[in-house]
Amino acid sequence: MTTATQRRDKYFLLSLGCSKNTVDSESIAQVLNQQGMIGVSVPEEAEVLIVNTCGFINSAKQESVDMLRQLVELKRGNQVVIAAGCLSQRYGETLVQDVPGLDGVIGTRRWMDIFDLVTRLRQRKHPQPLYHLPTDAKVVGLDERGVLRASVQGASAYLKIADGCRRPCAFCAIPKIKGTAVSRPMESIVAEAVRLQEIGVKEIMLIAQDSTDYGYDLGLKDGLAHLLDAICEAAPNIPWLRIMYAYPGYVTERLMETMARHEQVLPYLDIPLQHGNREVLKRMKRPANVDWVYNTIGKMRSIIPNLAVRTTFIVGYPGETDEEFAGLMQFVKDLQFDRVGAFTYSYELGTPSATLPDQVHDEVKQARYEQLMGLQQGISLAKNQALVGKTLDILVEGHGAAEDEDGNDTGQTISLGRSYRDAPEIDGYVLVEGELPPGEIVPVRITGATTYDLIATVDVQEPLVIQPGQVISEGMIDLNNIN
Repeated sequence: MTTATQRRDKYFLLSLGCSKNTVDSESIAQVLNQQGMIGVSVPEEAEVLIVNTCGFINSAKQESVDMLRQLVELKRGNQVVIAAGCLSQRYGETLVQDVPGLDGVIGTRRWMDIFDLVTRLRQRKHPQPLYHLPTDAKVVGLDERGVLRASVQGASAYLKIADGCRRPCAFCAIPKIKGTAVSRPMESIVAEAVRLQEIGVKEIMLIAQDSTDYGYDLGLKDGLAHLLDAICEAAPNIPWLRIMYAYPGYVTERLMETMARHEQVLPYLDIPLQHGNREVLKRMKRPANVDWVYNTIGKMRSIIPNLAVRTTFIVGYPGETDEEFAGLMQFVKDLQFDRVGAFTYSYELGTPSATLPDQVHDEVKQARYEQLMGLQQGISLAKNQALVGKTLDILVEGHGAAEDEDGNDTGQTISLGRSYRDAPEIDGYVLVEGELPPGEIVPVRITGATTYDLIATVDVQEPLVIQPGQVISEGMIDLNNIN
């Protein structure tokens, strides 16, 4: 019987959700490529249409369902549509009730079996969808078919070090979707870091549901610190290593000292705290020792020079009172985080928080969100202004056309880069007059500051016209014209 390999079938793969999902999508593509399939960017050109879905919050679920429905409606006679990823794992066979016409469903636990599912679907017609939804999480990380568990984005790469999560957070469905935490073998991660070094990657972002839990299931203590040591030794030419998704209570002194000891490890830590009030944290089933946070952030800042701390908060969690929200606001004032992301609480079916009493009204959630972000904007601006006159290394990502306040092209080119303080997609930019080489790390002099971005020049004698502290609107840079 003719196989997909012999026919050189084409596939279209759409990845939704977070960077961890993007890594999974890249791995799925590698498995299909290994078998001779060809990826295309237009669904009409493909025989196999795959959506790697996100099922983390309701809005992400709806986006995934909408995209699947669109592809099912568009498919012609010889095409098949497959739902992969988190939404598939979470809702399993019931997903076809929301998306009639789906041909296949594969979850997060055995994504590496994608070609087997494709082959079964393409060999003969199936009147009912085919499902591949094993529940054993232990297979993740142990059978990866030789693919690189990373997503390369220009000169940066997300490198997955573990999957799943064993934390009991009351608002989160990830353990139901991904299963318990499973660390990848250290030698595999280190070998992939070396491969990324060989292809010229300048920045590696280590990602997991909880990066500080790395190695627990392997019997390691301070596993993340050991992993950093191993990567720095094996791949000394990777200039930047960035840690994402640390967990409160597990940032140890050993980890701090390791970060400080290696120049490659950026003085940046993403540590989602979720709230700053003890009672709310207890209802969230999160670490509720707020004193630990104060002490640890202070210790980190003393051990790691120029440390930038990013965190995330949920406002409007069930039962959150005015006093508890005020406690969060004071917490943010006290600790002066460099970067803050905030979300209004989202009801998630099947999570413990969904059944809690005293759900907060949407308008109250939104008002609290705006208050919190207004406070952080002032903190962020002050921190950015304190950098004016200093020199920072930036990783150049691309170029844009500069525009004046009326939206007219000035004829100048602006380079967009990120400093050590800026993770891709979630933090700010450093905007530099002139055309710098993409993918290179370049020292620049900071000449101005906005709420989230910095203005810089490589020529100290000819500063930008933009004055320090001037707020840049989106219209001043044509973001659609970035290379």
